[in-house]
Amino acid sequence: MQLFEGKLDKIRLQKLLFLFTKRQTKSEYDFIPYKFGCYSYSANADMTAMVTRGFLTEDEKWFEKKDNIDYLKQLKPADLKFLQEIKTNYGNMSANALMKHTYINFPFYAIKSEVAETILTKVELEKVIKAHPKGDKIVLFTIGYEGISLEEYLVRLIKNDVKVLVDVRYNPLSMKYGFSKSQLKKYCSSLGIEYIHIPDVGIHSDQRQELNSQSDYDNLFVNYREKKLTQTSKSQNEILNLLKQHKRIALTCFEANICQCHRKHLAEAIETLPEFNYEVKHI
Repeated sequence: MQLFEGKLDKIRLQKLLFLFTKRQTKSEYDFIPYKFGCYSYSANADMTAMVTRGFLTEDEKWFEKKDNIDYLKQLKPADLKFLQEIKTNYGNMSANALMKHTYINFPFYAIKSEVAETILTKVELEKVIKAHPKGDKIVLFTIGYEGISLEEYLVRLIKNDVKVLVDVRYNPLSMKYGFSKSQLKKYCSSLGIEYIHIPDVGIHSDQRQELNSQSDYDNLFVNYREKKLTQTSKSQNEILNLLKQHKRIALTCFEANICQCHRKHLAEAIETLPEFNYEVKHI
């Protein structure tokens, strides 16, 4: 914000930040394909937090820097160099020009765009259409959100053409941004992914205490298979029916390591149902 004279419209800000992150080895922000192209929910949440704390002001279209602190002096030299290059190369481009530039060079991020048809040529638009993931098989996916951003998580769903996200946590609350039930449902819906919560196949939090080794997890899952999975056949068949109907669905929980999550054992139980003849894939 400081580098751009203290004020940026929200569309340009997202596109400039996206281009900046593409120059970094490791970025603080990931992006999803959204209605105006590349977009970071997390970055927008941070901007909103800065408004709340008085660092910025905003209206419907703009963010504006409110204080007089020189933040550029606090940056790493490499990041400052990248930012100055972004300003030189793209600082005079309009929102539409930035959208077109990112659509042409990163067509995946234009697949959900509401304006691609109006700003791209037929040839350019064809590249966007080809970048749209399309799965032709019926697949039961599983995915954990540990260690990844909300945006990376959502991109994994999009790239695997997931139609329905089935939350199998008993208690779908999270301290991590974007992963509590109401938030996750909203963000999935914004991308055309249906969200469904099936809590009775989850594990109570009091059973997840003192899990310090793989053997602790293994003992937990022995109990889960013997008790919970034998009592929830109705929900398992509900998940199977969702798979038949929507073709590509994903079971979700927290753990990144599939061997430390009950979704692995739930997927294996569903796999043994008489009418299951599909692929299971952990993403």
